[in-house]
Amino acid sequence: MSNYPTIPLADYREYPVDEMRQRLNDFFVDINRRRTVRDFSDRPVPRDIIETALRAANTAPSGANLQPWHFAVVSGSETKRKIREAAEAEEREFYTHRASEEWLAALERLGTDEHKPFLETAPYLIAVFLQKFGELPDGRKVKHYYPVESTGLATGILITALHMAGLATLTHTPSPMKFLNEILDRPKSERPFLLLVAGYPADDARVPDINRKSLEEFASFIDT
Repeated sequence: MSNYPTIPLADYREYPVDEMRQRLNDFFVDINRRRTVRDFSDRPVPRDIIETALRAANTAPSGANLQPWHFAVVSGSETKRKIREAAEAEEREFYTHRASEEWLAALERLGTDEHKPFLETAPYLIAVFLQKFGELPDGRKVKHYYPVESTGLATGILITALHMAGLATLTHTPSPMKFLNEILDRPKSERPFLLLVAGYPADDARVPDINRKSLEEFASFIDT
């Protein structure tokens, strides 16, 4: 039996089945409105909104509860400019040399290209890093287990939290993203996971007319 300290599950709440359905339905209706936005307003967002969303992200499950992530929040115009310049350089290389014709065809309906003005327009860029190793108080290194999966879970909660606050987001993944380590002064032991753009959508923002898969297409139920 483990000697790891435990506490009572005091904060767990069970709901009547009808209330479960209502709560889930309300949540689905709300989250189903979420869309990836590429046209952002420069309207400021209070920092405490971002901080609370990050606290929500930090509740994500992680391998051995080691929380192998770091969120570098950028609001300064000079740093955003540097990130945009570096990201667009990688994107130009991607669109002109790295991407296959099949990949470019898949992206065409989304209307994306190497130009990323939102990296300077949006009030916040949140660079998400995954940490393969951590450091104990005595300086010893500790291996992080499932850092990719754990960081993905935390990022998903962050996106959901920002949506619930009424903000729009965009997941941006120029490849490679090592320039983020240099610009944001993060150690080489951390790997850039993605760049999350957050803020209010522009008044004239438009999004691609796309559909989500039906439940039957993305889920299966095995009852025996």
